[in-house]
Amino acid sequence: MIEVGGNSSANAIYEAFIPEGVSKPGPDSSHEIRSKFIRSKYELQEFLKPSLRIASGKPSASLQSSFSRKIIDSFRSTNSSQKKDVGMVEFIGLLKVKVVKGINLAIRDMMSSDPYVVLRLGQQTVQTTIVKSNLNPVWNEELMLSVPQEYGPVKLEVFDHDTFSADDIMGEAEIDIQPLLTSALAFGDPEMFGNMQIGKWLKSDDNALLEDSTINIIDGKVKQKISLKLQNVESGELELELEWMPLDQ
Repeated sequence: MIEVGGNSSANAIYEAFIPEGVSKPGPDSSHEIRSKFIRSKYELQEFLKPSLRIASGKPSASLQSSFSRKIIDSFRSTNSSQKKDVGMVEFIGLLKVKVVKGINLAIRDMMSSDPYVVLRLGQQTVQTTIVKSNLNPVWNEELMLSVPQEYGPVKLEVFDHDTFSADDIMGEAEIDIQPLLTSALAFGDPEMFGNMQIGKWLKSDDNALLEDSTINIIDGKVKQKISLKLQNVESGELELELEWMPLDQ
């Protein structure tokens, strides 16, 4: 429920295909009518997209992980003709990462630093340009990463560029992209929906988030704004914007 953005967003999934002649019970509906609707919605999953339905009583992991996997499996099967192979790796889409800016980054030279950002996903590495002598750099650069079937977090590092020695680390963080992908794949084509929140990555002691990060459909695109506190460094924050791009786009 939390991962897809709360009750209203969950209903947009579980009530996506209510047939004609079936109406949602109101406050004055009888217990029998409410019970029938609830069982149809959750147990029988009659209003869910057929390819996302999960058989009741399945002896597997949690509903969340089962639901997430079902969504991703559905996405793979419906887009199998569009998958791209690079070597032996099969990709399910593209992740656009806009590195917006850094805030109060650490000093690694005499009075300042020459920062740049490196992103890694699997065997892929991309990086921003170097900003000279700036602890509050503004990049506004878009970097692209291909997302494989078996993906992990995006690893982020900030470095200070040095001409005559090895570049100094200025902090690091990990970006969990599962909430973004799960939400995006659950809703399918975002152009069919108006602007709305569809998911959320929650701040916790186990991640580098400065605040909860919401996932939204904005002008037909699935986007997520992220504010990170850099780890293993004395100071520094980073602002990013993610956008999920399925292969059919």
